[in-house]
Amino acid sequence: MSDFTSDFWSWWIITIVVGGIAFCIWLLLGNKKSTLPAGGTAEATGHVWDEDLEELNNPLPRWWIIKFYITIVFGIAYLALYPGLGTFEGVLGWTEKGQYEAEISAADTRYGPLYDKYMNQAIPAVAADDDAMKMGERLYVNYCAVCHGSDARGASGFPNLRDSDWLFGGSPEQIKHSIMYGRQAVMPAWQAVLGDKGVDQVTNYVRQLSGMSADNALAAEGKQKFETNCAACHMADGTGNIAMGAPNLTDEIWLYGGSPRAIKETIVKGRNGVMPAHAEFLGEAKVHILAAYVYSLSHESD
Repeated sequence: MSDFTSDFWSWWIITIVVGGIAFCIWLLLGNKKSTLPAGGTAEATGHVWDEDLEELNNPLPRWWIIKFYITIVFGIAYLALYPGLGTFEGVLGWTEKGQYEAEISAADTRYGPLYDKYMNQAIPAVAADDDAMKMGERLYVNYCAVCHGSDARGASGFPNLRDSDWLFGGSPEQIKHSIMYGRQAVMPAWQAVLGDKGVDQVTNYVRQLSGMSADNALAAEGKQKFETNCAACHMADGTGNIAMGAPNLTDEIWLYGGSPRAIKETIVKGRNGVMPAHAEFLGEAKVHILAAYVYSLSHESD
């Protein structure tokens, strides 16, 4: 409600809500009959079914009328205590955000010490603690599995966390930094610079770098274009640069696929990879355990 740019909409909602309640009261009072007419028989409405089944205009049972009044009173009391009338915040000042923050604060007070006790331990040491890893697994399932998969093997555009290939580095500190503050990697589009022929040449050279089948003649021509346009990020030998999140092109690990078509699409259209920051949402203590869990995934054979 506070996002309204005009008081008109606030009053519009107030009018509809108050008018609706007033209409319900009028409807109830206007159609209420407390007793039967003289003679004890209700008047017929004129509706007859199956020859002799006649509808009578009986008054509503008193208990039913009382329930209607209770409903109306409850509605008025609710709108006085809680938000519901335009920008009026209610006497209690309740908000969804306030309730959420209160619940988070209560949870942190109750469960925070369980996470805090691992803060002074190095991430590899935390990764060796079974209890910590059970906590880390639950954190991963809740906050990471939607992108990286329940098995942490990733998908197209989302890195596999179980191998040793890391865009921004796989040390404990680098993993924690990635979770805490997020990452953003940008691969610019090169279609306008390289042209169709140049894209084919660089595609073949990149495939050749990783030992995959390629047209050697096109790859030879693509090498110079690679050194001119791509080496600044991926390095002259194609091994990548973790400072920029530029992937290693000499292995057979491909974030968006290593087929000629996929590589060509990457060069032509570019790529934008975003890892959201979790520091404010989770807090450092939880991130510390989560980082240890992610670290453990790629060191399971150690």
